[in-house]
Amino acid sequence: MSARVQVHWVGAAAPALPAEGVTVIGIADQPDRETARGTIRAALRTALAAHWALDEDMVELQSPPGAAPWALVRLAGAPRRIPLAISHDGALSVGAFAAGNAVGIDISQVVPMPDWEAVARDYLGPDVVRALRAVPVAQRDAAFALAWSEHEARLKYFGLQLDEWREEPAAGLRDCRCLALALPDGYVGCLALAPAGT
Repeated sequence: MSARVQVHWVGAAAPALPAEGVTVIGIADQPDRETARGTIRAALRTALAAHWALDEDMVELQSPPGAAPWALVRLAGAPRRIPLAISHDGALSVGAFAAGNAVGIDISQVVPMPDWEAVARDYLGPDVVRALRAVPVAQRDAAFALAWSEHEARLKYFGLQLDEWREEPAAGLRDCRCLALALPDGYVGCLALAPAGT
């Protein structure tokens, strides 16, 4: 994950250019989770309408419980369903869409994780545990947060819920690409996309 995908921060002077055909929107200084949910969805609706040069009332966001969010964009020919991905942590919220393609996104605040090894073993698998053991202690919290965020972004790409690690689903999760997000200090995040060439 060497490339860093730029985030268009709402209220910034100039929007970041979409990378890989994906628009990534971010909002900082969220006071609470409920406000964050409303503001990132409003920002995504605005971005979707701008992308297709439509009025915002032509874009409808859906967030069914237990399912990935999506937008219905009412284009002239026929309505089009656009998969969305959303993540919140700390004071940040991010959302992403690619014109009709699946996308996953996740952000994590870097916090001390004294039980990182048990959590990684339960949810991320033995390969990640081995890789994290090799990271210097001073960098391990950030490395764990990035590994967690990558896993969550991959799950969202495939529309899966977080579950304990198993070899079979883990192999399928590796099929998508993950790119690191450019985020403020103290946060890491990943964008999951289709494999190269698909």
